[in-house]
Amino acid sequence: MSRNLRLGMVGGGPGAFIGDVHRKAAALDGHFDLVCGAFSSNPEKSKQAGNTLNLDASRVYGSYKEMFEKESQLPENERMDAVSIVTPNHVHFEPAKLALESGFHVIIDKPLVFSLDEARELKKVVEETGNILALTHTYTGYPMIKEAKHIVEEGKLGKIRKIFVEYPQGWLATPLEQEGNKQASWRTDPDKSGAGGAIGDIGTHAANLAEYVSGLNITEICADVNIAVKNRKLDDDSAALLKFEDGASGVLIATQVAAGEENDLKLRVYGEKGGVEWTHTDPSTLLYKLHEKPVQILRAGTGYLSEAATSNHRLPAGHPEGYLEAFANIYVEFYRAVTDFQKGGTFKATDYDFPNVDDGVRGMAFVATMVESNKSESKWTPFK
Repeated sequence: MSRNLRLGMVGGGPGAFIGDVHRKAAALDGHFDLVCGAFSSNPEKSKQAGNTLNLDASRVYGSYKEMFEKESQLPENERMDAVSIVTPNHVHFEPAKLALESGFHVIIDKPLVFSLDEARELKKVVEETGNILALTHTYTGYPMIKEAKHIVEEGKLGKIRKIFVEYPQGWLATPLEQEGNKQASWRTDPDKSGAGGAIGDIGTHAANLAEYVSGLNITEICADVNIAVKNRKLDDDSAALLKFEDGASGVLIATQVAAGEENDLKLRVYGEKGGVEWTHTDPSTLLYKLHEKPVQILRAGTGYLSEAATSNHRLPAGHPEGYLEAFANIYVEFYRAVTDFQKGGTFKATDYDFPNVDDGVRGMAFVATMVESNKSESKWTPFK
């Protein structure tokens, strides 16, 4: 019987949002035990977080460097196996690199790092160390997204022709960063977020989802990137025409100034024979549309779905699952990969269904290409 994995965390201290999401997702299926953390760059705040989480005080650290050093010195049956990195973008690369080099596996929030150069460097570290890195592009974890991908892979839509993906949010319709909002402050700060605001925060999700379901990589981008709120330093609104492999084309919208919207990510993929449609506001439903036939409404938890979908759903039909469960599905696959690796196997990304370092590099390339295309006088910019 496989044991639980011992998990550490970098970030996720007082006032953080995504750290708590990761902790809940990791705990959902009982495969991880949170045993240590460096929850803040402020040692006192880190200690406060550790106390709240009922951790052994000796394993609550004042910095991630101290944590990796001291955890490495513990007996093999006590030290952490993996670390979850849930910091702002500018504090992704160094802890991820050091963790991998210290012999720990890494699961990290998107986007992968601060810049494309850092992403390429981190990919080298993953390859050199042989350790596993998972990236939490959450929406790939939904069962009905798995079903959509399966339908495409089975050729039921025929050759893919058109892909639409839109991600409207409204939470930054006003200048929250000027009002002391912590989440808005770092996400709109180029020194912390990187070259992309909305395109890095949610645009990378949209691009990743389009590629994941369609099975096609973006090859060219024609982008329009804007700042709608006065005095904001990074983009909050964007749109792009896309070209994919094999002749498919698409449209991507990523905006955080769509006042009145919450988090309505939507994907549509069309081929020669039909299409599929999924929306985050009704994640248990997938519309399956075949040419000149009635629309089929596919529902999560039902017996007619593929193994890819049913293996990522925990409850019977009609019992809604959502964001935390999708997150947890990535943690479960990460657990499976690390456990197999520890048994003496070698990690082969195609054997596991979670976003990895290659997806992270493509995410940073998406941001860089969107920025470059927006500045260019040419219509199309090659995806690098």
